[in-house]
Amino acid sequence: MTFLDMLRNAERVNRSLLCVGLDPDPARFPAHLKGDASRIYDFCAAIVEATADTAIAFKPQIAYFAAHRAEEQLERLMAHMRRTAPQVPVILDAKRGDIGSTAQQYAIEAFERYGADAVTLSPFMGFDSVEPYLKYHGKGAFLLCRTSNPGGDDLQNQRLATISGEPRLYEHVARLAQGPWNLNGQLGLVVGATYPAEIERVREIAPTLPLLIPGVGAQGGDAVATVKAGLRASGTETSGPIIVNSSRAILYASAGTDFADAARRVAQQTRDELHAARS
Repeated sequence: MTFLDMLRNAERVNRSLLCVGLDPDPARFPAHLKGDASRIYDFCAAIVEATADTAIAFKPQIAYFAAHRAEEQLERLMAHMRRTAPQVPVILDAKRGDIGSTAQQYAIEAFERYGADAVTLSPFMGFDSVEPYLKYHGKGAFLLCRTSNPGGDDLQNQRLATISGEPRLYEHVARLAQGPWNLNGQLGLVVGATYPAEIERVREIAPTLPLLIPGVGAQGGDAVATVKAGLRASGTETSGPIIVNSSRAILYASAGTDFADAARRVAQQTRDELHAARS
């Protein structure tokens, strides 16, 4: 199955638009694990097991593993997700962006070393920094477009002087991803939930692309507004899938030994809220 096939299947089987972000910070772990970076795998594996039937995708953030020399734990976690939730695709949140020869190595890292189904990328070095990932047919690549952080305005919201007018930079990225860069139908876009008007604008420009939407939960994005802005329904599925990420609100729902059960409750609540917003 391609990444998009897996995504649509998980959307249907789990009745979900929720992506569970895996950003393990040992300083915030429950008391019996707190501060112990060697337990990153144990913490994340418990979250995966508790939320496997609530998610359209999992999204491990590579920096949270690399900062604690836990890449081997990430490899184990990727294998665990394959065994525990084979129906749920995994998006490696790496935000890579470099010249072609280096991008080839990053693509090997994402798709061969870790076995991810998709990866997040920065597009601002141009198409030759994206193209190596597209050689992995069936894999997905999400380009940063209109991110949820306030500093995104510094570049993404700036206007470009072009013959066709003055589009903002994020709009230009969306057009490239929907059009000439999307050689094999593998691209998607990252658009923050804190900017619902921009989500709607990106969806107008890129009606068929999957949108990865972080920022719901701890960052304050509104789940209902996000779904209304980004969803285009077509029967029981969506023409352009949306993947609404929540990380900290789920991971750290409890500081006790019941952390996995608490994570499941928050994930179910968020999944149900997103599902209800579809109608």
